[in-house]
Amino acid sequence: MTAYEVRDSRVAHEGRRIRVRLDEIVLPDGSTITREIVERENSVAVVALDDRRQIVLVHHYRQPVGGLLWELPAGLCDEEGEPPEQTARRELAEETGVRAEAWSTLVDLHLSPGVSTEAARVYLAEDLTIGPRAGEAHGEEAFLTTRWLPLEEAETWVLDGRITNALAVGGILAAARYVRAGTHPPRPADAPWPQPEKP
Repeated sequence: MTAYEVRDSRVAHEGRRIRVRLDEIVLPDGSTITREIVERENSVAVVALDDRRQIVLVHHYRQPVGGLLWELPAGLCDEEGEPPEQTARRELAEETGVRAEAWSTLVDLHLSPGVSTEAARVYLAEDLTIGPRAGEAHGEEAFLTTRWLPLEEAETWVLDGRITNALAVGGILAAARYVRAGTHPPRPADAPWPQPEKP
């Protein structure tokens, strides 16, 4: 067997949003180790930047951490056949009522690669219009609130620990870099998702 080849794999748990599998992998020295892998759909988030350099944040209750977090509008890519950019557009409209004409890929992330398959893309959305929230919110999403914050202040919130959500941290810091440089992200919204380097 070659290094990092999967010798055995089995499903340990299958839930509504995640599946946990146990993979036995071969290490470079020939020994094996079993890893718990959380399979989850990829996700998207949006830095919606207005012409005053403000972004919209959502204050969202998250049971796994037991509290409210400031986050970017975001969601799972769990609608069959829906391209990720369309998922981002839909989530932005549903959570905030914001729609955007200009879209680009801001940053791609592996959120917890030591345990999860979930990858995420953060989009930069510009040329905004604000209207009513689209669709019907369910569960915790029915109670989320929104806030517009200057991008520079949001960057401060990241650095002082008020924003800790990984998608928000990555998206806000990337957006702040581009705004300071006076440039736009180099990748279009429909850019291919990067793949990890194979061993």
